Amino acid sequence: MQTAVILAGGQARRFNGQNKPLLPIGGTSIICRQLKLLTSITDSVAIVTNDVHSYSHLEVAIWKDLIPDVGPLGGIYTALSNSRTDRTLIIAGDMPFLTKEFLQYVVHLQKDADIVIPHSTDGYQPLCASYGNSCRDLLKQRIDKGYLKLIDLLSDCRVYEIKSEEIQSLNPNGNLFFNINTPEDYRQANILASQ
Repeated sequence: MQTAVILAGGQARRFNGQNKPLLPIGGTSIICRQLKLLTSITDSVAIVTNDVHSYSHLEVAIWKDLIPDVGPLGGIYTALSNSRTDRTLIIAGDMPFLTKEFLQYVVHLQKDADIVIPHSTDGYQPLCASYGNSCRDLLKQRIDKGYLKLIDLLSDCRVYEIKSEEIQSLNPNGNLFFNINTPEDYRQANILASQ
């Protein structure tokens, strides 16, 4: 069993501070789309955010950042510190096109690795990956030293890569890892959702 956690703590600097997980795509907010997927594949789902009020209407655990203002590393550290399972699936709250089939695939890869991570044609996807509790102390050490670049964590861990060929069969539209950073991305996401 794995815990699944949505990181919803970004500052959205390129999107005028907009609370991106609450944006509607095709009539449903991104976070509600994600919660529907995650509750169908695991019994334990939570949101990491410092904006507890905005998510309090959702029937899910909400964990405040244990170490605020250190970006995704802090969110993942908070998730692993609160998780009661050996592994935790982490996804970013601004990815509207993740699928149940792909997330199940990631969750069921019980590899002897600290991180099970997709390596798509666009590179590693650390905000759609499964982390072992063994990463928690490594994250804390990096945060304490001010080393906040998430991708650099991989050099300290045993990594299992989900290759782009494996991803391709579960990503027929090519938009699995599409994330919303700007108003233009949001406009594009609504176009994709209507197709």
